[in-house]
Amino acid sequence: MNNNHSQRSFFFNVDWVTVFLYLIFCTIGWFNIHAAVFDEKHPSFIDSNTHYGKQFIYIIAGVVVGMIILLLESRFIATLAPVFYVVTTLLLIVVLVIGKNVGGNQAWINIGGGFRLQPSEFAKFSTCLLLARYLSSVNIKVTEVKSFFIAAAIILFPMILIKLQPDDGSTLVFCSLIFVLYREGLSPYFLVTIGTMITLFITSQIYNEYYIMIIIVIIGAIIAYANKRNRQAIFKTIAVVAVCVGFVFIAKPLYNHGLKQHQRARIDVVLGITTDSHGVGYNQNQSKIAIGSGRLWGKGYLKGTQTKYAFVPEQSTDFIFCTIGEEWGFAGSVVVLGLYLFLLLRIIFIAERQRAPFSRIYAYGVASVLFFHVVINIAMAIGVMPVIGIPLPFISYGGSSLLSFTILLFVLIKLDSNRMGIV
Repeated sequence: MNNNHSQRSFFFNVDWVTVFLYLIFCTIGWFNIHAAVFDEKHPSFIDSNTHYGKQFIYIIAGVVVGMIILLLESRFIATLAPVFYVVTTLLLIVVLVIGKNVGGNQAWINIGGGFRLQPSEFAKFSTCLLLARYLSSVNIKVTEVKSFFIAAAIILFPMILIKLQPDDGSTLVFCSLIFVLYREGLSPYFLVTIGTMITLFITSQIYNEYYIMIIIVIIGAIIAYANKRNRQAIFKTIAVVAVCVGFVFIAKPLYNHGLKQHQRARIDVVLGITTDSHGVGYNQNQSKIAIGSGRLWGKGYLKGTQTKYAFVPEQSTDFIFCTIGEEWGFAGSVVVLGLYLFLLLRIIFIAERQRAPFSRIYAYGVASVLFFHVVINIAMAIGVMPVIGIPLPFISYGGSSLLSFTILLFVLIKLDSNRMGIV
């Protein structure tokens, strides 16, 4: 009787809405991968000689892995967090030694049968897990210097190893975990500072840096005058202005000497500093043509000319969104964006109903990683962000990508199913 009650409790506690969303995304991805690389010689959806056939295998594997996760004991997930982190870290070291170089990144380990493993994808999950484990520990406050630096080290260590591959896209994904620290008490001024630095860095590449410095000084003078009776506020304002002016002064040298030539070229195209629709800007230019040609309702399934004639490189992976835009149009694109928004809001809702800090923190890690992937991938496809090569969650082709996102999401679903307990 108790066993039957336990089974019923498990069934009703699992967030089937999120599970259903996962299956919808996998289906959308499968169909659009089929459209992106369709081969008349291999028309079957499950032909393992094609990307769409392999993706079908990955989806089945993902569903199996997801169901296995739901059958695990929740308490073991938090307990094994350091083990997962160590294993993925070791894999990141191994890939630097014996990894296969694809597209300039030594990021894959051959596992036979035409399949490859990308450790950096799984490192996102293990980092979220260990970060949640650490921040949920007793007497740990991210506002304390020691706790902040330990949390930052947990995030930075895999970032450094991934940067050595070098995989800039996957490296930047870990920056999204700053939102987890913010949710756990990090000062909003920290986010404002980062946002300000990014804004100044970008604007200093477009406009004359001396004009920007003058504007900063004028704004600072106005703020100081408004607080003329508050000496402490005036000193803070002067300090902030000095830092901003100093940063603008070094921004261009940092840009010219801190980034590689191809990275600068991609950013210059996005910022409109240069135009190169046949060179470094070719991928994005073709992607924008494909999305724009879909208009309101799209050209229809398997009828996209940009897609059919393979004008867009990496269309089943990094640029899968342009397939959606061309064949399903603006309407289809809005539906996909709406589904992602619903998923992210659902995850935040799940996060806020947790009793266990570990589960809440992990949920915000999941939301941060997914949000970063969705925003950057789509922004990249429509030409408002430089190409950095990260997949669209659950939709882009790739076994490592799909399985890592599956584990990331289903561990959250499992923790949520036990939300009345304390992990």
